[in-house]
Amino acid sequence: MKLFGMALRRSDKRGFLQRLARDVAGNTAAIMAAALLPLAGFTGAAVDTARLYVVKVRLQQACDAGALAGRKMMTGTSLDQNAKDQAKTFFDNNFKPGWFQTTNVSFQATDTADGQVQGAASATVPVTLMRIFGSGPTTLNVTCEARKEIGDVDVMFVLDTTGSMVCNTSEASCTQPEQSYSTPYGTRWYEQEKSDSKIKALRSAVLTFYDTLAAAADANSRIRYGFVPYTSTVNVGTLIPASYIADTATYPSRRVVADQMTGAVTTATITKVDSATCNGYATRSKPFPQYPATKTTVSWTAVTSGGGQPGTCTTSTQSVIPIWRYENVPVDVSQYKTGATVTNPTKVDGTTAVWDGCIMERTTTSSATFTQAGLPSDLDIDLVPSSDTTRWKPAWIDVVYDRPNIASDDTTSDYWPSSSTVFRSRNVSTLLQQGYYVCPKRAQRLAVMTRGDVSNYVNASDFKAIGGTYHDVGMVWGARFISPTGPFAADTDCRPNRNCGRHIIFMTDGAMSPNNCVYGFQGIERVEGRVMGTTPVGGCTTATNQAGTSGLPSALTDRHNARLQAICTQAKNKGIVIWVVAYAQTLTQDMKDCASSSSTAIYAPTDQKLQDAFKTIAGKIAELRISK
Repeated sequence: MKLFGMALRRSDKRGFLQRLARDVAGNTAAIMAAALLPLAGFTGAAVDTARLYVVKVRLQQACDAGALAGRKMMTGTSLDQNAKDQAKTFFDNNFKPGWFQTTNVSFQATDTADGQVQGAASATVPVTLMRIFGSGPTTLNVTCEARKEIGDVDVMFVLDTTGSMVCNTSEASCTQPEQSYSTPYGTRWYEQEKSDSKIKALRSAVLTFYDTLAAAADANSRIRYGFVPYTSTVNVGTLIPASYIADTATYPSRRVVADQMTGAVTTATITKVDSATCNGYATRSKPFPQYPATKTTVSWTAVTSGGGQPGTCTTSTQSVIPIWRYENVPVDVSQYKTGATVTNPTKVDGTTAVWDGCIMERTTTSSATFTQAGLPSDLDIDLVPSSDTTRWKPAWIDVVYDRPNIASDDTTSDYWPSSSTVFRSRNVSTLLQQGYYVCPKRAQRLAVMTRGDVSNYVNASDFKAIGGTYHDVGMVWGARFISPTGPFAADTDCRPNRNCGRHIIFMTDGAMSPNNCVYGFQGIERVEGRVMGTTPVGGCTTATNQAGTSGLPSALTDRHNARLQAICTQAKNKGIVIWVVAYAQTLTQDMKDCASSSSTAIYAPTDQKLQDAFKTIAGKIAELRISK
């Protein structure tokens, strides 16, 4: 029993240990107690790492936003205080101090050697669970860089240089004295600019545009500029091939058709001559139609008896003046278009003329509406001249004459028979001085231009304001020069594997304002009716050179605006972006319709707003991006 009893005690001991080894009740608590400390470390590290990641991502985004804002506001290649302030404002709006309990938040923007913007931001992030392991706050640092970069960009400035540009922005109009200057083709006029004139602000705005775009360029960028200053005409004649200009052009002009004897008469009698001999005394002192000249006429009387046979010849000698026929006259311009000095064929005193470079548009259609499928020659920006109907003609104010009606008529006078105050031949000097014929500064085809080139162009002595507003002539030539498929396509080529952008910057300070008596790119509407297709109305007086009592056709402005829209639509269909800037005048519906979109039609009521508009356009043309 004892042994048995001992055996029982051993068996019970072994059973307890075995049962204890097999019993897992309470093990989890022990294991968790042992694992609690490393689990806390792992959790704290995960939570705090996630916090650091989120804060760093937000910090990077804020840095990027600040750098982009600074680069967008930067003028030229330096980061001025305004740009720095804008950069800081955008950073602060995207990263608020105290977010996730951050402290010591800082941001600094600086410019780089190549005119870009770098940013550096930092923030201190406290830890949470890891504090129990002795970890302290972590400072995060990020950097960023914003660049404006462009590919190949062509920019064509179509600039209103009409008379109102000498006024300031608070004036709808102003009266300024005319100033003259000498040119190879004669005296020309412009209106004296006010000290705060719009044209002065325009010159500055163009250079602001240039600086803004230049700051975005890199070594691989190619930026080309062109200019079309316009009034009622454009000066493009010397920029296009001579073959594009006709050798013969028809003008409302005049030609000599006969002589009229005038002044004192000198008579002589010659006896004993036959009729043939008498007729031989009929002479002209100079070959017709040279003047001044004298002319001798004869009459012969037969003698039937006495010593005076066979007859008596009576001569009458007087000065002669020309009898002019006023009508549409074909004129040889083959030498005139070359810039040579030529004799004016409508004068008899040897007056000479040199072409100023302004042109008459080619054949057109007088219509109130147009379709893109059937545009007349003068509105087709891609039509290459191949005949006289598709060629341009030189503007020649000195051979252009008014007349009372469409029919030709003969007279020795420069006056209309019905009135001594209305000229057939309006005084050219008066026309030039009052802006009824204006040939603006010569345009500039697309070319790579330095800042000095651009400055010299807009500050040149002939970049002046005078004349009336014809938007369609400026736009059609701006579109022709930049069209990728027109006569000047070689100027607008795109390099392989490069982005290629084409932009027209169309700036005006006034609405369309055609005049019946202006000699412009469509001729004299009162006589030629190229736009309206009607017979002449009213007259053009020497005092004002304006329309007579019949006034302007009410639809003339509408028709010019319809032409403008046809040109704008054509350009936009070719991928050309049209920016319209209405400077100190209403942004009309016609201007809005011409622009590529609502965002490219800009109202600039002040000089500063004009600067801002040009800077904004240049900034949008450049591609703003984060580079680092």
